[in-house]
Amino acid sequence: MRTAYHHQLEELSVQLGEMCGLANEAMRRATRALLEADLDAAERVIREHDQMVVMRGRAEREAFALLALQQPVAGELRAIFSAVQIIADIERMDALAVHVAKIARREHPNRALPDKVRACFAEMAEVAIALGDNAKHVLISHDPEQAARLREQDDAMDELYRQLFSVLLDQNWTDNIPAAVDAALLGRFYERFADHAVEVGRRVIFMVSGDLPEQDEISTY
Repeated sequence: MRTAYHHQLEELSVQLGEMCGLANEAMRRATRALLEADLDAAERVIREHDQMVVMRGRAEREAFALLALQQPVAGELRAIFSAVQIIADIERMDALAVHVAKIARREHPNRALPDKVRACFAEMAEVAIALGDNAKHVLISHDPEQAARLREQDDAMDELYRQLFSVLLDQNWTDNIPAAVDAALLGRFYERFADHAVEVGRRVIFMVSGDLPEQDEISTY
């Protein structure tokens, strides 16, 4: 009976990894929509968010069913409660990709970003997608050291976010105010996407060890 229960927990972890992969792919497509004015990519990201909402509901039901099936012990309780938190983080990652896609769609056929910040956003997207991919692997491996390294990887996003605002607030900014507002919002979407990936790592550490690190303490470096 306990073996079957643990198998169901493992299946839930696999499902979370799949959801994280889908959210990451959504951000990859949203970035293409943003940088290349790809309307089809934007529309697909927006349309497929409904699938993520359905997956979130199913995963939550499965997690709560695991609570009701038996009397879970401490490690099992941590896994279930962590899963519920992770489900919300992943759905939010997907929603942030939708926000990026909607701005790209609104500005089509023009590109949403001024030329002077395009390179910064290309780097931010690269970091965000790498973090999302690593979070996916952590969900499957349950490796606490790999999970802890997500915080270190997020430092690059924090630096890029600071660089973006130094450009936006520079007195030599020549584009209009709406363009600056959009760039600030988009930067926040990528920064928050990365934060949710880091939060997935924190929850995995808690699941494995019972300790929930502070957000600035999870790096092993």
